[in-house]
Amino acid sequence: MSEIQPPSASDIRTIVTRALAEDVGNGDLTTAFMDSDKIAEGQICGNEEAILCGSAWFNEVFRQLHPKIKIQWHHTDGDRIEAGTIICKVTGPAGALLSGERTALNFLQILSGTATTTRKFVDAANGTKTKILDTRKTIPGLRLAQKYAVQCGGAENHRIGLFDGVLIKENHILVAGSITTAITLARKKMPNVLIEVEVETIPQVKEALEAGPDRILLDNMTIEMCRQAVELRNTAQGKRVQLEASGGINLGNVNQVAKTGVDYISIGAITKHMRAIDFSMRFT
Repeated sequence: MSEIQPPSASDIRTIVTRALAEDVGNGDLTTAFMDSDKIAEGQICGNEEAILCGSAWFNEVFRQLHPKIKIQWHHTDGDRIEAGTIICKVTGPAGALLSGERTALNFLQILSGTATTTRKFVDAANGTKTKILDTRKTIPGLRLAQKYAVQCGGAENHRIGLFDGVLIKENHILVAGSITTAITLARKKMPNVLIEVEVETIPQVKEALEAGPDRILLDNMTIEMCRQAVELRNTAQGKRVQLEASGGINLGNVNQVAKTGVDYISIGAITKHMRAIDFSMRFT
């Protein structure tokens, strides 16, 4: 896979600092009575098949806890791992390793879970030209982390936030007065920003195509409605408007939706319904 860059070091550092503060707090009481400086070595094992993601956050947890901790990775983000795979080795003061274990594994579990769920949808749409997108339905505080995990899973990012793209939804249309008015106002105000509008019916697809957004989101449409929307788009005059299907899409029907010819399928489930992957640390 092509090289994918994680969020900035400062963003990762900030998130990890907060995560350690809520777990370690004023100190780890359990390791307080142990020989915390004793050097220990542990292995991180993936206990089920998964797409690995989260190494930068894992590294940052232990970097903040003790400068002498060393981590040797055997796999990189985006790798598919089998159950029982040793993904890395950690060496350093036992107290710091034990204090950071849960927080470090939490990041691996959540982000690998996101990447793994994403890859399942990407694989299910295989054989089509449709690209899988995420949404803004992410875990609060982990937006950029999960967006990165989605890329590791082989999909693409939709908007990062409200600040980098226009998505005109039902309530925006009600405020503006119509689909056409909303698109026209958005294009006039922000001519160089991608403008997308959400529609729910075929008549709305026709109105949107005439108004000329960059992309139309087909919200909770049936397979047949998606086909009709694609046909309307393909026969429309002017620039080619991208079509994105969303809502009610799962692993059982994503391939059917993709085969209608839509350009994108956005799926909130890959970030909000993902299941954490089971990882464990064992001292050797």
